Amino acid sequence: MFFKRFYDEDLAQASYMVGCQKTGECLVIDPVRDVSIYQDEAKAQGLRLTHVTETHIHADYLSGGRELALAEDAEFLVSGEGGEGWEYTYTTPKMKTVRHGDTFMVGNVRLEVRHTPGHTPESISFLVTDTPRGDQPSMLFTGDFVFVGDIGRPDLLDEAAGGQDTRFQGAKDMFRSLKEQFLSLPDYVQVWPAHGSGSACGKALGAVPTTTVGYERALSWWAGYVEKGEEQGFMDELLDGQPDAPLYYGRMKTQNRDGAEVLGDVAPLPELSAAEANARMDTGVMLIDTRAKEAYHAQAPQNSINLPTPNKTETWAGWLLRPEDRDYLLLAEDAEAAETLRRRLWMVGLDNVVGYVNSVEGLDTKAVPPIQPSDVAQYPDALILDVRNKTEYQGGHIPGATQLHAGRIAWKQTELPKNRKIIVHCQSGARSSAAASYLGSEGYDVLEIAGGFENWAKAKPEQVEKGQG
Repeated sequence: MFFKRFYDEDLAQASYMVGCQKTGECLVIDPVRDVSIYQDEAKAQGLRLTHVTETHIHADYLSGGRELALAEDAEFLVSGEGGEGWEYTYTTPKMKTVRHGDTFMVGNVRLEVRHTPGHTPESISFLVTDTPRGDQPSMLFTGDFVFVGDIGRPDLLDEAAGGQDTRFQGAKDMFRSLKEQFLSLPDYVQVWPAHGSGSACGKALGAVPTTTVGYERALSWWAGYVEKGEEQGFMDELLDGQPDAPLYYGRMKTQNRDGAEVLGDVAPLPELSAAEANARMDTGVMLIDTRAKEAYHAQAPQNSINLPTPNKTETWAGWLLRPEDRDYLLLAEDAEAAETLRRRLWMVGLDNVVGYVNSVEGLDTKAVPPIQPSDVAQYPDALILDVRNKTEYQGGHIPGATQLHAGRIAWKQTELPKNRKIIVHCQSGARSSAAASYLGSEGYDVLEIAGGFENWAKAKPEQVEKGQG
């Protein structure tokens, strides 16, 4: 059996290829939209992409399932579980629904579908048996059901998609799924989840890529509750302390349910002159400036946002940029870098990138230097905006600061004042550079605190407040 894990470090997202080397067939689970990575790997291994599937309707990235299935004329298998409101609303050739107990073969590899609701009602997992080695299962692809050291959060619908108290039924479903579907498996079964450390789909995901049923049974925080039947204690701990959910998750859910636009063959991005870029930005097009924040602070282009590469570009683009608002340009050193970045932005549905420039020379720019903690007192009427998540805020914050997670600003900006200065900070200055540049491009009077809360707390430790403020 062939197996490969593909991992996007930015969104902490994993997809998988499972193949039968004897028959030449292979399956991809939870693909991203840049499907060339799977096509290249299949070609290198001498495999044919015959099956594509996904574990659930994803919220944190835009699925490439439809794109890959159409490109390869593959069977596209999606969940038929979950009930009303959780059906896929689009169809493609060779698209089929699968339900709990269904099995299908990819060459000599057998996959059994297990309905594992909790994170979402339609979530399914795939139990894999490599039949030439025997009739016992060896791997479980869990999607957002079970992670390494944690489980999928059941509150995303309430947090990011306008749901009302769906978290409680989700937590109950998760308890039952763990008891009946996960802990019923042999300890030796390997567990391959869809996310790792850094994902907002859980609150304490481990950094290692895989685990086993036995390891989670012995060491996870939740296993004791499930084995003792303590459902209420399990629900209370599961729902407590979940991080803020970025509001773009609601858009991802809708697009993945209704079918992400098929990209097909795309033309190369055009390189623009400075004059052409300035003209585009004068009409509202936003430049995504990928330089380090220090370079951006020294020379910030008009109507731009600072999303430094290579770290959290996709994450912060999802948090702050909405495709329905405008088109986007890239600042990238050359055509190859621009194309790489463009494909990363597909992950969060930013398809409307219309060109790139390779430097800021000739663009309309200005300096936007951050202020030092000692300078904050010079602005007694300013709004102190803390863009960290609520648990960070509760752990320590500047007195009087307003907490608004950076992933909610684009949707909540009308609640912010345009007649007052806004002083933005995060923990160390990285997220706030992205958030402040976004607000600046939207016409707000913005400053940043150099080094963020860490720097401020170091200068004024006696003033740090804790709790909800």
